[in-house]
Parts: sequence; C-alpha cells; structure tokens
Amino acid sequence: MLAIIGGSGLTQLSNLEVSHREVVRTPYGEPSGALTFGRVGGHDALFLARHGYGHSIPPHLVNYRANIWALKESGAKRIVSVASVGGIRADLNPGDIVIPHQIIDYTWGRKNTYFDGNGAPVTHVDFTEPYDATLRRQLIAAAVAVGIPVKDGGIYAATQGPRLETAAEIDRFERDGAVVIGMTGMPEAVLARELEIPYAAINLIANHAAGRGQSADGIRFERLAEVLRTAMGLVKKVIEQVVAQAEIR
Repeated sequence: MLAIIGGSGLTQLSNLEVSHREVVRTPYGEPSGALTFGRVGGHDALFLARHGYGHSIPPHLVNYRANIWALKESGAKRIVSVASVGGIRADLNPGDIVIPHQIIDYTWGRKNTYFDGNGAPVTHVDFTEPYDATLRRQLIAAAVAVGIPVKDGGIYAATQGPRLETAAEIDRFERDGAVVIGMTGMPEAVLARELEIPYAAINLIANHAAGRGQSADGIRFERLAEVLRTAMGLVKKVIEQVVAQAEIR
C-alpha cells in the first residue's frame, strides 16, 4: 500500500475514497493526526497530513518519528512525500513540480533517528541516495503518463523553519548546490530509510525563494494560495496514476 504524506497545500486528498480513519499510537508519541485509509483510482492508499488536518503543527515540531512509524505499522510499503517548496534555481517557477534526488540537511535539534534509546546499539544507515530510485522513476513515469511536466532531479535544502530564509541564506544554499528549499524533508527521509520503507518526494514550487524572481523584495504570501490550489490538482493526478501502477499495489 502506498502512503502519501501531505504538506502545506495538501491537508486532504480529494481523490481518496475514504473507507475509515484510524488513530495510531506509537512508542514515539502521537502522529500529526489520524491516518486516513481509502482507495485512489480503485487501489488502496493511506494519507497523513504532516502538519495536522488543521495545519497547526509547524515544521520544527512535527513528530516525524511517530508519523513514519505509524505509517509502517499500518501497512505502508512505500511513502510519497508531497511538499511545497521555494524555487532557488533561475529556471524554476511557481507551479513547477520537481522530483528531487538529493538532500542537504540544515535542520537542528530534531529527533532524527530511531536508534537513540538507552542501551540501543550504535546503528548507521547508508544515506548516499536519500530517495528510493525505483519510486522516483515511478513518480516520473506517472507524470509522463498523465501529461504533466516534472523536473527530474534536484537538490532539496531542508531548513529549520518556521521562518522563511534570508536572501543571503538562499545565496549560500545555491552555492551549496541546492535548487529548492523546504522545511520538512528531514528527518522524514532518513527515518523512512531506517525503517526500510522506500521513500520519494514530489516538490511543488509555491514561490521563488527569498531574493529571487517575484520574491526579490520579499515573499508575497497572497500569491501562494492560488499557486498551490492550481498546482496541487496536477500533483493529485500524478498520485492517482502512481497508486494505480502495478508495482505499487
């Protein structure tokens, strides 16, 4: 079963035919909300709103460990993360969709491993490729199948939030190689790796990053809602197609 984690702009999945909702308890506390089970295009799927269904949990306070644990315990075999991001690279514009292939983690103080309990052995996981290659290919193939253009590859910079970045910070991230910037990609990706769940992301560009393009003099929040409303419809079509792919059933 495919699990979808929705971020800003995707607090519910309108094309999910809901069968039931379930509150899942975990050793790591409460997930962001009840898990929503149902079917997309006739196939089983599972949905969780990362920031809560009222969008009330800021990125640095999301209980990522509980979220990923709850999804696995509920039968998720693969996870697709949907997140709105800022576009750093000059050719990326609001409404574009990116399937990132790498992450740089600038977050701090987040609970970022399951291997830190008293007496737990020191455990290292390989994180050379943070996103599952097969699932990335399936997302790209799904987009092609429904005629939606996506950018194949890009480095995602994960920042602490909840504030947005300065123009100077964006300059630094670009020098580091990042092309998009968000606040929730880590530790979500590494926790999925620790639990051996294939994980990939769909990044929807909501705005130019600070100091770039339409955000040269500041972020225009009034523009974000319309961009997200329009582009999330495209994301939902990609999700419906990828759920239907035989490899993910």
